[in-house]
Amino acid sequence: MRVKIFNLKSQEVSVKEVIKNLSEYYRHRPMVPLLLSVLWLCAIAWVAFLWNLGNIGLVDETEPLFAEAARQMTVTGDWITPYFNGETRFDKPPLIYWLMAVAYRTLGVNEWAVRLPSALCAIGLTCLGFYTLSRSKEEGSSATDSLADVTDLTDTREKSERIFSPSPSLPLSPSRHLPLFLSTPWIGAALIALNPQTIAWGRTGVSDMLLVACMCSALLAFFLGYTLEEKREKAELSTISAGRFPNKWYVTCYVLIALAILAKGPVGIVVPAMIIGSFALYLGNFRQLWREMRPLSGILIILAIALPWYILVILDNGETYIESFFGYHNFQRFTGVVNKHSAPWYFYFFVVLLGFAPWSIYLPVAIARTRFWQRSYWRRQARSAQLSLFALFWFGCIFGFFTIAVTKLPSYVLPLLPAAAILVTLLWDDIVAGKASEVRPGRSTNKPNSLPRSLLVTFIVNVVFLLILAGATFYCYHWLGDDPAMPNFPEAIQQSGLLMVGGTIWIITAGAIALLLWKRQQRWILVANFIGLVAFIIFGLTPAYNLVDLNRQLPLRELAKVVVQQKLPGEELMMIGFWKPSLVFYTQDPVTFYRLPRGAKDYIEESNNHTSPTILVLGYPHKFVEFGLQPNQYQLLDSRGAYQLARVQRKAFLN
Repeated sequence: MRVKIFNLKSQEVSVKEVIKNLSEYYRHRPMVPLLLSVLWLCAIAWVAFLWNLGNIGLVDETEPLFAEAARQMTVTGDWITPYFNGETRFDKPPLIYWLMAVAYRTLGVNEWAVRLPSALCAIGLTCLGFYTLSRSKEEGSSATDSLADVTDLTDTREKSERIFSPSPSLPLSPSRHLPLFLSTPWIGAALIALNPQTIAWGRTGVSDMLLVACMCSALLAFFLGYTLEEKREKAELSTISAGRFPNKWYVTCYVLIALAILAKGPVGIVVPAMIIGSFALYLGNFRQLWREMRPLSGILIILAIALPWYILVILDNGETYIESFFGYHNFQRFTGVVNKHSAPWYFYFFVVLLGFAPWSIYLPVAIARTRFWQRSYWRRQARSAQLSLFALFWFGCIFGFFTIAVTKLPSYVLPLLPAAAILVTLLWDDIVAGKASEVRPGRSTNKPNSLPRSLLVTFIVNVVFLLILAGATFYCYHWLGDDPAMPNFPEAIQQSGLLMVGGTIWIITAGAIALLLWKRQQRWILVANFIGLVAFIIFGLTPAYNLVDLNRQLPLRELAKVVVQQKLPGEELMMIGFWKPSLVFYTQDPVTFYRLPRGAKDYIEESNNHTSPTILVLGYPHKFVEFGLQPNQYQLLDSRGAYQLARVQRKAFLN
């Protein structure tokens, strides 16, 4: 029997046809995008973080410190107090060491195992960013559609016709004609992962990417929980949210904050609390958010996860640990200069400009388009529409916090890059959808196809910036001769042709963007930047990494093998003139370090180690001269790169 339920353009639709069309539409349509999205994330993860991950040796100086401390845990069985070279290492909490140790047990002691935790953390953050942008886009579209259903009869008729017609293929909006790779989550995942700083630290076996993943994932989980509460209210499920415990995403946020504390200390909770608190105060819903998040429950979760290790390590090491970790490595880094890492107040402007290139060019426009000074507007918006504002507070709080800190390192602002990626992604979402002329979200000009002057200038700056990068790439060999560990590197990289390849890639990318701008194909400028960056990573940056390893780290690894073969029982290994912890990792033996020959001589004179009449000494050749050693006073065992390894009679030092 046929039942008339609608009459759209004089077309009768039966119940059977409605059910069939709906089932086909919702059963088959999501599968292909879902599969392609998974493949897209896998491709990003492979190019950015996994490809050639373990093909180069550990990079001095920081990476081997973490790698060896983790190895020592597996050897000694002490999972509480980290050690390096026979001394306690209180710089960082143990989470990164634990993860590396697990990787050692699984993959063996090698470079892959050292760097895999950082790579997996970066991949996890990228996937959660993709999911958050997907949910935000869907919920924002649902909110827009619901408003249109009430206010626009014509739009309602079009939606009904799309769903209930025999061929439900009409798009909801012009943006549905766009390729899937120009959708918001796809763009966001690419921008979160594919920027120079994230790629570099996602491939390095230190705790920075672990902190970033935990802290930034906690912030994303907060926003997901924040929007979930709004959905519950709309669904009249407030009785659930008023329970004793916070919702699942808030709980996830608390767990990740606890892991961030285990990754790098108090900064893991101070920074997220500062971001969430300032965001809530700005919107005027701090009290409501306090009730939703149940912070007392959250504190209990955080303490249950993070506190036990801190109690155990303090019981084992007492005041020494408290002064070293909390005093020196936390408080003093914020209030004073540690390890000569000082920089001017504008230091992080350049770090973000280069570390987030080429997407950093669009940050000023992306920030301005939030119109954060229009507080009344943002307070009226649905929570799902406040992602750009939250990303702005995220970005601004971290940038301001570490600008105020006296000690400055490029990695300190690494946690703001996902926020920068979200801001730029939402800007590109408007550009791709043809809404670049909007003055602010929800309000557009009378010329929807016009291009704002600020955006036009930004596109031009994009071209100029890439040309500057090309010039810097061509001539950077003039600036690479300061490392005594690889004195011949400038000539080597110039002869390799990699600088010519890298510079040419940026010139071609700049030309492509200029052509697209001239043809008024602004949405494809994003694709041109993306292709240029990936091409530079594959054909320029990765081979350059291998060349650096060949000149800087490979000689040390080869000499470490010689040490293992030549070292006599009880014989001491000494490094003079430099600090290269990778030798400890690759020899798996203690090493005595002295930068100045005078200190080394004093140590030998005062040493009670007379089990061996000889000492293995590794250093630059001119350091042997500074020692006062003549060629006939030591046996040269091997020479690699800028280093030489010799066996020296102990009495030669004493004379």
